[in-house]
Amino acid sequence: MEFVQLTQDDGLATVTINREAKLNALNADVMNELKITFKAIHVDDGIRAVILTGAGEKAFVAGADISQFPELSTEEALAFAQQGQAIFSLIEATPKPVIAAVNGFALGGGTELALACHLRYASETATFGQPEVKLGVIAGYGGTQRLPRLIGVGRALDILLSGRMVKAPEALELGLVNGVFPAGDLLAEVTGIARRLMEMSPQAQRYTLRAVLEGVGQHISTGLTIEAAAFRDVFDTEDHIEGAKAFLERRPPVFKNR
Repeated sequence: MEFVQLTQDDGLATVTINREAKLNALNADVMNELKITFKAIHVDDGIRAVILTGAGEKAFVAGADISQFPELSTEEALAFAQQGQAIFSLIEATPKPVIAAVNGFALGGGTELALACHLRYASETATFGQPEVKLGVIAGYGGTQRLPRLIGVGRALDILLSGRMVKAPEALELGLVNGVFPAGDLLAEVTGIARRLMEMSPQAQRYTLRAVLEGVGQHISTGLTIEAAAFRDVFDTEDHIEGAKAFLERRPPVFKNR
């Protein structure tokens, strides 16, 4: 593919958006290649964790391609938002950990893409923001929904209504990111985090992701029902037997993703 590169190293996949000359902005080609890439990741049992990043040091993703906005009809605008939401929801629904390594600008669709990942780590030079209101539009790839769920309504509205930039230290304080590292260390640090996650049971992670993502926003009673069902289903795996045996035998578990 031209703009989205997928590499694998012993179960760890790295997805790099490589449109550096355009600050990795999301055009139709990038979005389509992201869809193809994550569909493949969903069904590849050899992949245990995913790092998503942008090429170069200036930008993770600087936003969506807005050159077409003045020409969009209302129906075309609806389709534009729905297509982007579907692709980001596909990323969020990946049944293995997806970690955003945010280097540089993550604006508009870039912040929304990071929000679709399960974990987010940023370089000290990273900048987040939803500047759509400055263009007379709103976030349309999930920003109005995922950001409030992550950092709270009031904090999210401060960002969404003002269009202001959020530097990495504030993003950490808000809970928008899980950690901040020096720019030169970001990928190495995130790789280490991903490797540690890969030591856990893939089946347990799959059902944890299912319980959290299906339960978030639901009434607590509904969420607990979802959790109980996931807890039940994980007992139908070999991993849970291996985990218990390893604990009782005081040895590291050898999970087989079954």
